[in-house]
Order: sequence, then structure tokens, then C-alpha cells
Amino acid sequence: MMTLKMAALALLAVVNLVSFVLMGVDKRRARRGKWRIPERTLFLAAACFGALGGTLGMFYFHHKTKHWYFRIGFPALLMAQVVLILWGLSRAA
Repeated sequence: MMTLKMAALALLAVVNLVSFVLMGVDKRRARRGKWRIPERTLFLAAACFGALGGTLGMFYFHHKTKHWYFRIGFPALLMAQVVLILWGLSRAA
């Protein structure tokens, strides 16, 4: 039986995977001159606790690294999310 913590961890993994993949898909589309994923969507995925995947995707695919708001925004979201998760875990214990 899946506990609440296991379900939350699984959801966190899925959201981060989606965020990582979105960065890769957008980079591929950019290279091919195709329709792009809106920056708002990339930030929304990162803001929904997918900042780790978004940040890793940004550096792995070398995508959006010239935009200061991605270079600063994604890691800032990641730090905020880590703090929130740690705070939530300390309250649950």
C-alpha cells in the first residue's frame, strides 16, 4: 500500500521529469525552427515543484541559459521548493 509520503515523492518525481523533458523538447523545436513551448509553460512546470528538473534540463540541454530570468529564476525556485519541502517534512515529523 502506498503511503502519503511515497505518493508525494512519486508525484514530485513525475513533475520534475516533465519539467526536464519540456526543456529538451523546446530545445529540439528551437533547433528545428518549429513551434515552441511558451516560456510561461516552462516556468509553470518549474513552479509546480519541478524546478529541479527544469534547472537540470536547462543546463543539460544548454537551453535558455542566456536568459537571466531562467538562469536566476529556476535555481531560486529550486531553493524555495527545497526550503518548503524541508519545512513540511519537519512539521510532519
